[in-house]
Amino acid sequence: MPVLASVSARVQPLAVAARIVMLALVAALTLIATQDPAQLRWIALLVVAALPAFLAPDHRLFGPLGRFAEVAVTGLAAGSIAAAADATGTVDAGFGAEAVLPYLAVPLLTAALRRRPTEGAALLGVAAVALVAGGTLTGDDSPITQPGFLAAGGQWLVLGAIVTFAADTMRQLMQPAEPTPQPYAEATRLLTQLRSVARSLPGATLDPGGISEHLLEELRLVAPGDRAAVLSTSGGGRLVVLAQTGAERVDWETTLDADSAIADAWATQQPQTASRSQARSHRRGEVSSLVVPLVAGVRTIGLVILEADVSSAYPSSVVFDVTGVTEPAAIRLEAALLFDDVRSLATNEERQRLAREIHDGVAQELVMVGYGIDNAQATLPEGAEETAEELRSLRNEVTRVITELRLSLFELRSEVDRNGGLAAAIAEYARTLGTSAGLRVHFTFDESTARLPAATEAELLRIAQEAITNARKHAGASNLWVTCTVDPPYAEIEVSDDGKGFADDRPDGRYGLTIMAERAERIRGRLKITPRHPSGTTVAVVLGSSGRRDSVRDSVSAPEGE
Repeated sequence: MPVLASVSARVQPLAVAARIVMLALVAALTLIATQDPAQLRWIALLVVAALPAFLAPDHRLFGPLGRFAEVAVTGLAAGSIAAAADATGTVDAGFGAEAVLPYLAVPLLTAALRRRPTEGAALLGVAAVALVAGGTLTGDDSPITQPGFLAAGGQWLVLGAIVTFAADTMRQLMQPAEPTPQPYAEATRLLTQLRSVARSLPGATLDPGGISEHLLEELRLVAPGDRAAVLSTSGGGRLVVLAQTGAERVDWETTLDADSAIADAWATQQPQTASRSQARSHRRGEVSSLVVPLVAGVRTIGLVILEADVSSAYPSSVVFDVTGVTEPAAIRLEAALLFDDVRSLATNEERQRLAREIHDGVAQELVMVGYGIDNAQATLPEGAEETAEELRSLRNEVTRVITELRLSLFELRSEVDRNGGLAAAIAEYARTLGTSAGLRVHFTFDESTARLPAATEAELLRIAQEAITNARKHAGASNLWVTCTVDPPYAEIEVSDDGKGFADDRPDGRYGLTIMAERAERIRGRLKITPRHPSGTTVAVVLGSSGRRDSVRDSVSAPEGE
């Protein structure tokens, strides 16, 4: 649609100018050829036929009808003016027809520039019929029998066919070929532009959640509502909640194949209203829903849902005001989502690269060191007990370092499966590390079927990994409690141990805390570290606010160690 609008904007002034010039030209040639001012009535008819081109050039009906009228009048005028010119005796019928036939190029060129070859072919057919009719219905001395008239008519029909069918091809052939940009050079150019834009953004940055929350605040000023949400697609083909407002959490419909206004708005790219809630568990009583698609270009990138507990809350005037707010917001949200995807891809690729380098580099070298120590132990002479003990200690330390490296590789390669979910990824990591350290792991999971954005899930997984690793390496604990509650856009991950507590003098303690705090801030979450009674530490990250529960402890616990 934007391309067609751009073409139309360029065609309109060109077509208007061509008609004005041609009307003046054929009027002058008609007077010269016929020396009869009465023949200017045909020029007046052409002006009337051209009115739609001046007043409603983009109208579906009047635009094409005006062009057909211009072609018909031109063909009929050619016969009449040719007969009048031949009657003067000064010029032949062919020159008389040539006085008005150049106007044929105007409607044909307009159709060609609008890329309407079917209409152009129909215009040529009407022109041919009109020429025959005009050359036949002019009295006893019909110009249709004169070679000059036939030559003039045939010449302009051929020229019209060239304009209709060859204009677009010739334009493409005459344009210089654009050099194909190199993929990496193009990527560098685009990323450089993105960096410059990101640095100049006022406050909002390129955070999809922040942009979505700001959009809901704007909509609150123009439309009534008790609940609202911004949804977007996830890698698993479902919708994810980027932000929502209301007194309590809503289990929004997140599939696009359900019979709902959400699915209709996504498919049609048009606002949809409904008299029922768009949640999975429908509310009783009167409910009005409005679902507005966020369209960037030709692609739907998200949906805005507004709901009010009254009937007929969203008339057409409110829908108009809401779309006036969502249309510019769609571009901002698309930029943020694309930036999020690029950042996630780059992060995952870098983690995989580091894992490969560690595995193929220092890990293999440490294994060779361990083999060397084993060989040295096997070749010790009898009686060298002190040396043997030192080698055994060294071998145990190498084994410990290799185990730590393997766990680090597992952490680097761990990702949230789009089918398994965040809780499953955290459980797998806690189970693996708990087994290696002899910890008894207790799981408590309460995960909604709705999903968080992929980048948010990745950051929550990394925070949980850091907290679990700290408990395994430094706490000296016997038990580990992992609690995961996901109710988009709310989430809470809590890791507790019964160890000796957090030591401020640990060299890497502050660095690990800084990393977790930075990750939490990146997803607009809150990191909380508190002592656990009677011993140990609790690390929790909270995203959003919960409206359905006061504590994650209210959920059902899985059996210990599972």
